[in-house]
Amino acid sequence: MNLRDLRYLLAVADHRSFGRAAEACGISQPTLSVQIRKLEDLLGVTLFERSSRRVVPTPACERLLGHVRAAVAEADAILAAARELRDPLAGHVRLGIIPTLAPYLLPLIFMPLREALPRLEVEPWEDQTAGLLARLRTHELDAALLASEVDGQDLDSRPLFDEPFLAGLPPGHPLAARAVVAEGELAQDILVLTDGHCLRDQALAICGRDGALGGPLRAASLATLLNMVAAGYGTTLVPGLAAGAAEDAGIVLRPLASRAGRTVRLAWRARCPRRAALQAVGDVIAARLRGFAEKAA
Repeated sequence: MNLRDLRYLLAVADHRSFGRAAEACGISQPTLSVQIRKLEDLLGVTLFERSSRRVVPTPACERLLGHVRAAVAEADAILAAARELRDPLAGHVRLGIIPTLAPYLLPLIFMPLREALPRLEVEPWEDQTAGLLARLRTHELDAALLASEVDGQDLDSRPLFDEPFLAGLPPGHPLAARAVVAEGELAQDILVLTDGHCLRDQALAICGRDGALGGPLRAASLATLLNMVAAGYGTTLVPGLAAGAAEDAGIVLRPLASRAGRTVRLAWRARCPRRAALQAVGDVIAARLRGFAEKAA
């Protein structure tokens, strides 16, 4: 048994397709099939039920997958630790980032990261908070940029910068005449994102609404939310980094009376061997956004 074949096993189990798994592994489908057959012969069990339409892990495979993932993760940790011993600021860092942050933060930080850490390649992965935390715990990501606290002794985090919220209003809205808007005033017609976005929960909490309320619209992206507000469909809370996009869409922005906002954090596994690289990435991002909250408020 070798590590390569265990990676092939995980690829087939995750993709539920020999074709997609082979593409992900960078090999031909016949080669992948042969290696899986050899692994089945070695283990003495059938790993997958194969049909013309789908590939499904057998109960035996399901029992083995946890051990396989742990073995591959430990092997990757050994390789990562060895790379860090040679050069802690080189190699790849897989960085998760929430969707309400990614389009606005990534353009600001990629050039500073390249200049400060030229031997480190940062690979972004966009997903909601729950998905990012799950991928952190399964070693699919090295770190994640989040806007909420992390729970569990298996994860560490550090705050990087504060991002204020702004009241986002349609042109001609009665509140647009105010210099400052009280959060409770937005509650009458506030629009929020779908469940799973931390910005949804933050918006409802700040404006004094419970999770069952928040207007009829459930937008899957902040861009959709901004366009609906610009069209006069309601109000919303706009994260400070998205202010430019909101104004481009035709939204009127006003500061909030309480100066409410969110803290963007970098989270990673407590035992991650790439701590030096992650701390360096965090330092660059924190430096790039230093003072942002004061300027945006």
